[in-house]
Amino acid sequence: MEARARAYVEGLLARGRHTFTREEAEGWLEASTIATYHSLRRLRKRGWLAMPRRGFYLIVDPEYRQLGALPATAWIDDLMRFHGVPYYVGLLSAASMHGAAHQQPQELQVVAGAVLRPLTVGRTRIRFFFRRQMDLAVTEKLKTSSGYIPVSTPEMTAYDLVRYRKGAGSIDHVATVLAELAERLDAKRLLAIARKGEEIPVIQRLGYLLARTGHADLAGGLGKLIDQRKPKFVRLEPRSSEGVSDRDARWRVLVNTTIEVEA
Repeated sequence: MEARARAYVEGLLARGRHTFTREEAEGWLEASTIATYHSLRRLRKRGWLAMPRRGFYLIVDPEYRQLGALPATAWIDDLMRFHGVPYYVGLLSAASMHGAAHQQPQELQVVAGAVLRPLTVGRTRIRFFFRRQMDLAVTEKLKTSSGYIPVSTPEMTAYDLVRYRKGAGSIDHVATVLAELAERLDAKRLLAIARKGEEIPVIQRLGYLLARTGHADLAGGLGKLIDQRKPKFVRLEPRSSEGVSDRDARWRVLVNTTIEVEA
């Protein structure tokens, strides 16, 4: 039975596939759920397979056996289809793909339409961020070793870095990445996302950070939008215990933390 399971896995690799489900394996092996599970379990022990989620298997190519898994970008699309959840690669991972991450992220950061637990497979980590209105996200397809995956556009990435700022590590790091991302940002596309339904506090904080990092020209349209809507003042760092040191009337932001852009 194990030999048949191994032949099944080798056949998938020969066709360029790196993932499969338990149901698929059961059908090919014509075996019971229990027999299939134990055969695949033995292959997992030998390092041939990993199981990121129950019922979802990842084939580990020989060159990746020491790492325990292929790079997450090679199989994230299959995983999310298995979950049946819309997604896109975002935050620092997207910024890195756009050539603007100050530090290479140590995990693949994924925005998903459902709450999902983080994954660790060998040295590969995936962290999920929940977004309720996935239809408002603006993405593009980027090519990976195994196909195309949806990635937030530079402009969407900028908003997400502010929305999920804890994912970037600190507001200083958010500002640093925004400064590097700026050359790829388009003012009209930033405004289009804002008008599409972006949260006003996120717009206020993004506008302030762009201006603070010397890119006020990109935020001109956002500033006009704030002038029209006249929202309440928001704290720059909602969870900071520091007092307010300044009130930025342009962006209606209460500055309660210092910003240091890394060189």
